[in-house]
Amino acid sequence: MTDPVTEKPTGRPYVGLLLIGDPHLESRPPGHRRDDYPTVILDKLAWALAYAAENRLLPCILGDLFDKPRDNPNWMLVRLIDLLQGEVLGLYGNHDCAEPELREHDSLSVLVGAGRLKLVSADSPWIGQIGPRVVVIGGSSYRQPLPRGFELPEDARVVSQGGPPPLVVWLAHHDILIPGYDDGRIRPFAMKGVDLVINGHIHRRLEDIVAGSTRWLTPGNISRRARSDATREHVPSVLRIDVLAADYRVEYVEVPHRPFDEVFHEQIVDVPQESGASAFVTGLAELQARRTASGAGLTEFLSQNVTQFSPAVAAEIMHLATEIEGNGNQ
Repeated sequence: MTDPVTEKPTGRPYVGLLLIGDPHLESRPPGHRRDDYPTVILDKLAWALAYAAENRLLPCILGDLFDKPRDNPNWMLVRLIDLLQGEVLGLYGNHDCAEPELREHDSLSVLVGAGRLKLVSADSPWIGQIGPRVVVIGGSSYRQPLPRGFELPEDARVVSQGGPPPLVVWLAHHDILIPGYDDGRIRPFAMKGVDLVINGHIHRRLEDIVAGSTRWLTPGNISRRARSDATREHVPSVLRIDVLAADYRVEYVEVPHRPFDEVFHEQIVDVPQESGASAFVTGLAELQARRTASGAGLTEFLSQNVTQFSPAVAAEIMHLATEIEGNGNQ
């Protein structure tokens, strides 16, 4: 027997949500990571989905499931089809689509077409019973506008009659202006009729912002992709929201991960200009000894050290480095 709203077995109804931030699956290690990133990130996603199933939470992916929109290896798609069982909601992020909108040639479309991922939007929200309340989950994928307000669909009003008011959750993948994220363009605002806005896209957890009756949360992603001080401080986590009769409870659950220094190559010590060309060659040799799949670190090293050469030579070196990194990212 199934619930007529959620189509879930009545013996295991949902008690909450699990928000999974920006996995960025890809087949080669990004940046300065030294581990087997493709396997590691798939394992993190598998852990999150297993945690959701064990704790009766509805999993929601906040966009950028993939780092590259197309030409992802078949073995990865097969693994995802196996992992994404039951209901999984989500958005598409800027890394999921080669064009401004998701198209049939994008890898994410394979999962959507196979019924492994349901994309939510303003026109196609998820409506169901979670714990003691009806919950409505809408969303704005990459470049889709954030609404100023949201009116409950008739289905939600009918189902919730006689019970507590529905909890309305909005998933987003946008540049939200949150303290600690200087690239934000959209200031949090009171989204009429929406209780929670949960935004992906930003890779580290930031403080919550309350605007009117709307709470904006930025959980960050489930992995660390770039070697930086901000990344060092980020604890890969998923966001758990337990739905209560008249409220909700927020909890961050740490995703198993290794220490930062075991995941990333150590930073190269700058070569003093006065040490001459021999030290420059030594630095290049060090990069070669522990080169990354994407060539990350090369441009960083060169920009710090080519000033010892003439402007013409320095410009040519940087041009060649850009071509090398461009080829490495194809």
